[in-house]
Amino acid sequence: MSSAPPAAALAINHIGVTVPDIHAAIDWYGTVFGFRCIMGPRVLEATGHTEAAPVFGNRFRQAWQAHLLSGNSVGIELFQFIDPPTRGPRPPHEPVPWLDRGLWHLCIAHPDVQAMVNHIVGHGGTLLTPPTQFVPGRPWTLAYAADPWGTALELMSHSYAEAFSNWPQPGQLTAPTLVPRAEREDDMRPQSRG
Repeated sequence: MSSAPPAAALAINHIGVTVPDIHAAIDWYGTVFGFRCIMGPRVLEATGHTEAAPVFGNRFRQAWQAHLLSGNSVGIELFQFIDPPTRGPRPPHEPVPWLDRGLWHLCIAHPDVQAMVNHIVGHGGTLLTPPTQFVPGRPWTLAYAADPWGTALELMSHSYAEAFSNWPQPGQLTAPTLVPRAEREDDMRPQSRG
């Protein structure tokens, strides 16, 4: 197994999101972000679909699956689990999953973050944090919202590369503190056995 990094940056293929109502999610993501449904929803069963059982385990019996396509061709794969069922929306008193392991937000680029927040809220989403200019002197704005099923959505006014590739940026009030790599021999790197 090679530990060398890829020669070029890899592309994001898709992001999977579990929802309690796949048809409502297809409609919502289509209406709010213009994502286009390119496949499904289809029935995915433990028997007859070779990918399902190894991925979801022994309890899995059935899910519905749909594939949406974003404006830059990154896929959004939606799942509604039927047996066992997807739990309903996150209760209002339950914290946003900032600290949970795994996917906790999907970032959408849009030049007018406030307009996008209004659009999301107008279609049943929730504002989590208001639009903020995150580097003074730069026109970069971000906000967090949630879709009707609790998936956290970050909205960013500029491309990821433009906003984050040249830090620190002029105008930052506090220079970033970078975290160095551990200099230990037992730091999770594969060990050769002699």
